[in-house]
Amino acid sequence: MIVKPARREGGVPGIYLDHAATTPLRPEVKEAMAPYLDDRFGNPSSIHAWGREARAALEEARERVAAAVGAARREIIFTGGGTEADNLAVLGRWRVTRRSLGSAAVVCSAVEHKAVLNAVLQAGEEGAQVVILGVDGDGRLELGALEEVLPLRPAVVSVMWGNNEVGTIQPVPEAAGRCRAAGVVFHTDAVQAFGRLRVRVDEVPLDLLSLSAHKLGGPKGIGALYVRAGVQLEPLTHGGGQESGMRPGTQNVPAAVGFARAAELAVEQLERNVAHYRALRDRLEAGLRERIPDLVVNAGGAPRLPHLLNVSLPGVDQEMVLVSLDLEGVAVSSGSACQSGTVEPSAVLMAMGRAQPGEASLRLSLGLATTAAEIERALEIVPRVVSRVRAVAETS
Repeated sequence: MIVKPARREGGVPGIYLDHAATTPLRPEVKEAMAPYLDDRFGNPSSIHAWGREARAALEEARERVAAAVGAARREIIFTGGGTEADNLAVLGRWRVTRRSLGSAAVVCSAVEHKAVLNAVLQAGEEGAQVVILGVDGDGRLELGALEEVLPLRPAVVSVMWGNNEVGTIQPVPEAAGRCRAAGVVFHTDAVQAFGRLRVRVDEVPLDLLSLSAHKLGGPKGIGALYVRAGVQLEPLTHGGGQESGMRPGTQNVPAAVGFARAAELAVEQLERNVAHYRALRDRLEAGLRERIPDLVVNAGGAPRLPHLLNVSLPGVDQEMVLVSLDLEGVAVSSGSACQSGTVEPSAVLMAMGRAQPGEASLRLSLGLATTAAEIERALEIVPRVVSRVRAVAETS
């Protein structure tokens, strides 16, 4: 069973095309979580029966998340989300290296999520040598640039598996292999990729891997960091000894249970889901190209995540097109960050050389509930809104 998006005023269903931002909670996940939101409320650190019951559920969830990515149970650390997992990977690795070596490089690509990029910059504030690797016009890492920094013996190299804005799939297996051969710890943010690609740590030589439940039809507020056995990190926070001392505090058992169910479903249904995403994404892309001839598909020349489409629209105001689409009942997002009421160019598109003045970018991302009928409706609405926004700009 798949959750459908909310209805607009007047009973007209909205078209939710922002699944890269978050996904609705799957009914199977909600059902799995329900007992732990009710009478199975114990603290997993308590020694009485209620606590033991919660501990058993937590460890079973850990085992199931581990199995979904080919890891051992002890290698999974539950976190508060993907952002925390990224920070623990980057800063945790940098700080433990600093303690033993005094300084080291910290490396990432120019198109990382801000959770990684800002963690790398924070390491720089703490004395790390920051190295940002460039990408090509499709947002893809150039492996030659990675090879050049490996002699620095970085504390960590972080390259996301699938980009959250434009969908570019990075050559993570190759990058991870080169780092392993050089004895360098490699981290990948797989928050957007897991559930859309095969992600297995027993097939790719990864040291650290970040996941998030709410991108998979799981609950918000929980993620996980895979930490390969033997890789040392310094915790970001201090308290009790939960999560092998890496993430102190009472664990969120209901969310962990929900995460495990969502991860299992994502793996079990991967082939079917990818076919669903790709068919609808390809129809959406072809339809928009036909109706908006000057539209540019970003990262169109690279392997891309199957559920995500990012387009640039010359002569279109970013904020106006987003608001206008929302008023028409279509939820999409931009390739820009809105900070303090101002829309800034997308750092990802800038790194790709694709950010242009007076050009809007739209990210349209599909979910399990997205239907062919919704795509056809979107193909009626989006071009109409773009034409209207352009007309307003021409007369102002």
